[in-house]
Amino acid sequence: MSGKYNSTISFHRFPKDETLRKIWIRNVRRENLVIKRSRAVCSRHFVSTDVIQRGRRRLKERAVPVLFAWNDYSLERTQQPEGELIEEEEMDVGLLLQCHDYDAKPEPSVLDTACEKIEAQQLLIEELQKTLAEVTLKQSFGLERFSASDDDIRFYTRFASYRHLQAFWRQIEPATWRIVPVSTSSTSSTTAAPDKAVDPPRPPSRCLPLIDELFLFLVYLSLGLKEKDLSDRFNIHQSTVSRIIKTWVHFLYTFMGAIGIWMSPEAIRATMPSVFSKYPDTQVLINCTEMRCQMPSSLLSQSEMSSQYKSHTTLKGMIGVSPHGAVTFVSSLYSGSISDKELFRQSGIIPLLDKDMAVMVDKGFGIDDLEPCKVYRLSHEVLFTQDIARLRIHVERTIRRIKENKLFDTIIPLTIAGSINQLFVVACLLTNYQNKPLIKAWAKELTMC
Repeated sequence: MSGKYNSTISFHRFPKDETLRKIWIRNVRRENLVIKRSRAVCSRHFVSTDVIQRGRRRLKERAVPVLFAWNDYSLERTQQPEGELIEEEEMDVGLLLQCHDYDAKPEPSVLDTACEKIEAQQLLIEELQKTLAEVTLKQSFGLERFSASDDDIRFYTRFASYRHLQAFWRQIEPATWRIVPVSTSSTSSTTAAPDKAVDPPRPPSRCLPLIDELFLFLVYLSLGLKEKDLSDRFNIHQSTVSRIIKTWVHFLYTFMGAIGIWMSPEAIRATMPSVFSKYPDTQVLINCTEMRCQMPSSLLSQSEMSSQYKSHTTLKGMIGVSPHGAVTFVSSLYSGSISDKELFRQSGIIPLLDKDMAVMVDKGFGIDDLEPCKVYRLSHEVLFTQDIARLRIHVERTIRRIKENKLFDTIIPLTIAGSINQLFVVACLLTNYQNKPLIKAWAKELTMC
C-alpha cells in the first residue's frame, strides 16, 4: 500500500479490505470520491508510529489516516523537493499534489470526533470477532464443525446424515435433563439427617454442550479411539472423557432400552417385504456374533472365554432382526465358549415366541427342541432361488453394520469389561436410527421402530 516517496512524505493507496477502506473514505471526507488505483493519501495524515521506514515507507497493518483539518490537525502543504520525481506510470502526479485538498465538511464537535473513532474501532472489533469465530470453529472438534458434510457425519457417528443425527437428538433431548454424571450418580441421599430437608441436586457443570458430549460418545463408539486421543481432540481432560463415555452409555442404555423394540406379529406383517412371501409367518431372523477381547490373566477365564471358531478369547451375543431390517432383539454378551443353542436358551427370547410365529436361523443352529414355534433353517434344501439366498445375507448385513463400529472390530480391552455389555446393546439399538433401509426397494415399506 505504498507509493514512491521523497525525503519528507510518502503516498499510500487505499486498502483492498472493504471494512478498512470504508474507514479511510469516511476520514478523508471528500465528496463524490471515486477510488481508483492512482488515488493515494499522504503519509502526514497518519500517526507517525503507523509509518514504517524500511526503504520505502510503508504502513502498519490496518493503519488508518486520522490527522485532518476537521479534527483540529493543522497540516501545511508540503512541496515536493526538486530532483525527486514520482513516476507517472505508477502514480498520478496531479492527484498527489492535490492530496491535501480534501473537501472538509463542517467541523464536528469533540464528542462527534470521539464517536467517529469509537465507531471505527467497533467496526474493526466486529471484523476481528468474526474472524476469531471462524478460526475457533475450524479448530474446535465438535458436531457443528462437521454439520455441513454428511460424509464426515457418517465417518464419525455412523449416522447416515446430519439430518438423521438431528432427528435422533430431538427424540432424546427432552430426557437429557435427567442425565447425572456417573461419578456423582452413586451419591446417596440417605446420608442426610432424617429431620433435615434434602436440597435438590445442582445441575452438573459441563465442559462441553450436551450435543457435543453425545458426539464424543458416538466418535468413541464409531472409531474406537483411545480416551487420550479424544481428550486431545475435544481439548478436555482425559478423566472428563471417561466420565462422558460412561455417563452417555448408561443414559442411552436406559433410555433406548425402555423403548420396546420387539414388534408384534401384526406390525411384522405390515412391513413384510415381498421376498418373504413364501415365509409370511417369519417373526425374526436370528444369528450370533463374536467379538475378540483381551486375554485375561486367569487360566480359568481364558478357558471360559476361548472360542472354538475364532481361536481367541471372545465375547458372544445374539441378535434378532425383523424381516424389514430393524433390530428387534439383542441378548447380553456371554463368554466365547458358549454354544449357539445354550446362548439361545439363556438369551430370554423364548418367552417372546409362540406357535403362530416362525424364526429363521442358519444351518447348524440346532434349536428345534427349544422352540415353541416353527423354525426355518436356511440349508441347501431351501436355497433354490436367489431371493431366498438373500434372506441370510439380510441379517448378516445388519450385524456388519453393528461391527462397523470400530470399538467392536478390534480387540476389546479388559478395562471396559464393566460397560461392554451396555456398549454392545446401545450400538445394536442405534442401528435402528443411524441407517437407511438395507434394500432401497423396501424404503417405502420401512417404518420407524
